[in-house]
This record gives sequence, C-alpha cells and structure tokens, in this order.
Amino acid sequence: MPELEIAVKKVEAIDPGAFYSLKAIQKPSPSVVAVFKICCMFLLPNDKPPKQKGDKAESDPEGYWALSLQKFLSAPKDFLKMLVNYDRDNIPDALIKKVVPLVEQEVMTEARIKGASQDLLPVRVWVKAMIKYYEVLKIVNPMRETARVMKEKLDVVMTALAEKQKMVREINAELDELNANGAALVAKAKALNDEIEDCNKKLVRAEKMIGGLEGEKVRWTDTVADLSKQKEMLIGDCLVAAGMVSYAGPFTADYREQLETMWRTNIKKFGIKVTQGVTMKKVLGNDVEIRQWGVAGLPSDNLSVENGIIMFGSRRWPLMIDPQTQANKFVKNMGKNHPEGLEVFKLSHPSLIRDLEFAIQFGKWVLLENIGETLDPALEPILLMQLIKTGSSYTIKVGDKNVPYNANFKFFMTTTLPNPHYSPETSVKVTILNFAITPAGLEEQMLNLFVMLEMPDLQEKKNMIVADNAKSAQIMYELEDKILATLSEAKEVMELLETDNLIDILADSKQTGDEINVRRAESEITEKEIDVTRESFRSVAYRASLLFFCIVDLNIIDPMYQYSLQWFQRLFGSSVRDSQASEDVTERIAILNEY
Repeated sequence: MPELEIAVKKVEAIDPGAFYSLKAIQKPSPSVVAVFKICCMFLLPNDKPPKQKGDKAESDPEGYWALSLQKFLSAPKDFLKMLVNYDRDNIPDALIKKVVPLVEQEVMTEARIKGASQDLLPVRVWVKAMIKYYEVLKIVNPMRETARVMKEKLDVVMTALAEKQKMVREINAELDELNANGAALVAKAKALNDEIEDCNKKLVRAEKMIGGLEGEKVRWTDTVADLSKQKEMLIGDCLVAAGMVSYAGPFTADYREQLETMWRTNIKKFGIKVTQGVTMKKVLGNDVEIRQWGVAGLPSDNLSVENGIIMFGSRRWPLMIDPQTQANKFVKNMGKNHPEGLEVFKLSHPSLIRDLEFAIQFGKWVLLENIGETLDPALEPILLMQLIKTGSSYTIKVGDKNVPYNANFKFFMTTTLPNPHYSPETSVKVTILNFAITPAGLEEQMLNLFVMLEMPDLQEKKNMIVADNAKSAQIMYELEDKILATLSEAKEVMELLETDNLIDILADSKQTGDEINVRRAESEITEKEIDVTRESFRSVAYRASLLFFCIVDLNIIDPMYQYSLQWFQRLFGSSVRDSQASEDVTERIAILNEY
C-alpha cells in the first residue's frame, strides 16, 4: 500500500531530538494535544490518562498530553518504533469510530498541525495512513477469509489429488509392468512363431533337399564304389600316367601302346597294384574337356587325345611336331575361347621379345609357329619357368627386363618338320609331342570332309550334336561341382537348411539334367542315324587315308616328292565335287574309287 509505505518512511525520517523540544511545552496547543491523543488511543489503548487539575486541565482536559509526556516523549526513539511496528492488521473497529471524528476536526488539519509543530506532520500522515489501511482491510479481509477458506478447501482437494496421483502412479507403474510383460510375451510369441516358421521352412527345404539328392544318390553311390576301387590301384595307375606324360610325347601310337603294356607288366612285378589295361587317357582324361577339344578341331583318335592331355597337363611348355598343322589349328581354335586371347608369332617376328613380355604380363596365350631344330636362347627363362618370387606375386626375366608373371599365360610351339632332331638340351626344356597324323585320325578327317561336301546339312547337324553334347557335359560337371562344394562348405547339416541355395542348385541341376537327358536321348537317336549314313561311306575315307600315306612315302624314293595334307584335302574335295553324283550309296562309292 503506497500511502502506508510513505507514512512509515516519513516516521522513520523524524529526528528523535525534535520531540525533546515538545517535552518542554507547558501549555500545548489543541493540535498538539489532538495528535498525541490519537497516538495514545492507537498505541496505549489500555492506559487511562491521569486527571488534570488547575492550569493543566485547561490545555489538557482529558490528560492525554500528560500520558504522552510520560509514555512517548520521555523516550522519543521508542515512540517512533511503536509507530513503525504498530499492529496495523488488527485495528479495532471501535478505535476507528473514535479516531475518525477526531481526525476530521479543524485542529487536525495539516495547516494547524504545521503551525503547532512541523515535526508532527509525519505523525498526522501516519494516523491518516492507519485509517486508510483499516478501510482497505475492511475490503481485503473478507477476501482473505474467502481465500483462506478456499485455500483450506484447495489443500483438501490437493491432498486428495496427491493421493489420486499416487494411485495413478502406482496404477501406471503396474500398467507399465504389465505392458513390459505383455511386450516380452509378444516378442516371445513372435520369436516362437518365427522359430516355427523357420522350422517349417527347414522341413520343406529338407524334403526338397532329400528329393533333390535322391536323384544323385545312385550315381554318387556308384562313383564312390568306383573311386574306392581306384584308390587301391592309384599308385600303379599314376605311375603309368606319369610315365606317359614324361616320356611318350615324341612317339607314335604303336610305341605308346607298347610302353604302357611294358610299364603295366613291370609295375605288377614289383607288387604294385595296377588297373587291368589302364592307360593315360583313363587316368588323366576328362570327358568334358575331350569333347571340347573335339569341337575345337582335335582329331578323336587316341594319339591326338593323348597329345591334348599331355599338352595341358605337363609342367613344361609343349613343342609339337605338326607337319599337317593339325595342332596349329587346334591351338588357334582353343585360343578363341581364352578370355585374354591368343597371339601367334614366328621366330622371325621383329618384336618377338617385347610382344612376349606383353603376353606374359596380361596372361595371353602365345603360339610360336615354324620352329626349327634349334631354339632362340632368349626363350630359355620362359621355357625353364624361371620365376622370381616378388612379394605375393611372381616375375620372370625376359631379355633384360623383369616382367610380372600372369598365371593365365600359356606358351605353345609348333614345327612343320616331319622328323626333326632336337638335342638333349632342348628336349629337357620342352615337352615334345608328335602330332603327325595317324591313319585312323586321317580316316576320320576325310570322312568328315566327304560328308561336309556330299551332305553338308548332315555334317552340320553332326557338328551341332557334338558341340551340344560337349556343352551339356560341361554344364552338368559344373552343377555337380556346385552341389559338392555347397555340401563340403557346410560344417553342419543345419547350415544347409538355413538358405535355399542348395535346393536351388539341386532344382536347377534336376531341371537341367532332365532337359539334357531328353536332348541327349534325342541326339543319340539322331547321331546314330547320322553315323549309319556316315559309316556307309567309311570305305571312301579309308581309301583316301591309305592313298595319302602312300604318296607321302614317295619322298623315300626321291625327296622331290613332297605332298601336304592341305593339298591332298583340296584334291579329295575337288574329286568329290567333280565326280558324277548318285543317290545309290554303292554306286556313289564305286564312282569315287574310279575317279
């Protein structure tokens, strides 16, 4: 309340010494008496003023001045404290009723009091403030009472609210616990459902896997039985195969058969088990690869197949005696399927060493044609495979450079000399292979050439069947490898049931196998029909082969008689084309023999 604060500040600002001068007044003015009377009524409600007599009764008829002298002016500081610390919140109604009329008198005006004593003006302001404060309290107190009652009610409500909130917290805590338990149960139920679903999937996979492996069971059982037998004969069989790879390359088919027979006999003498009639082709031959070689132009006779096995199985690079350039064509056809390609050079090539460096670095195949009886010494590091370990890779010195060595690099050499003589030093650096054509091989080639000229559709169909069979065999071989690799990679059976990988492979294998078997059955029937038609003209091919070897041997009489296979094939082709045609097979053969 601003008025109260002003009054209190003014009272506090009064100099107590001013009241000592009032104490000396003998006859106080009515204004002075009126101010102190009101102060006595406020501050000393229980003290009765003394009765005055004589002259004193004239100026102080009620005795309030005397009471003030006694109680206030004797100790002005205490009087001022009493004014400041007055209990203004509990002013009696009766007191205000008595004081208000007194304050409204003329003697209590500001001018009269100022004329009586300047120091009493703050006291008058205090009195006015007390009356004003009382009036305000008359309005405020009912509100305070209402506020108190409302506060009590609020306290009751807040107490009840606190209890309810406590109950809510307890319920929420219980609810949270229930929700947590519910979530845990839901998660557990989901985990169990997932586990059930996973088990169902695994059961389905297991059924599919069993069904898929059922088809492989018979074949694998037979294979295991065969491998068990082969295991007992492995040492002897490997000795025969290793001997053929190491030593049989330069010899003809007859000598190779004699060598194998001799080695089998001697191995048995030493008490080593060996398979009856085992050959290098049976030990190291891969039917899928052999079919692919046939597609690439390798003749199907045993000598040529054995040459292919040695060529790709030997540690040393092959040097092929190839007077009829069969090996040359075969390597070129195989090189077409090599990812990095094939480079063909002659020893006279001006940048041979630089191009060899490039081929070695990038894993290309290299065919070196028309080799003589001596080899360039610069090729020795390549022939001897003088690799240098450099970190995790290898390098090889070519010329005066160390070149990074790519494991995909292969090196082939061919010579058209019919009977070359190589020194022992050269022979130990390379694998010499005799690709000179054999009567059986030439007979098959001439038959193919005749059918191609006489019945091109039939020969093309035959070639397509051979290529398709080779491709199908390769696909089945790769699928079987995938199945075995997947089975071997799994540490436990349950790992196989985690994914559909093996099932997909088995399904793919079964579907592909069924399709291949259907095509193979159809192709076998077709191939037999084609072979029957082809075989009816075999006598022509046999006669052509016999004739070629006869004219080749003429160089024994005189070296001027030199005939190439290409020339003879052209001559044979022109004979087939130019001779009289006939639908009758016997008549057609007779015409060709007489032409």
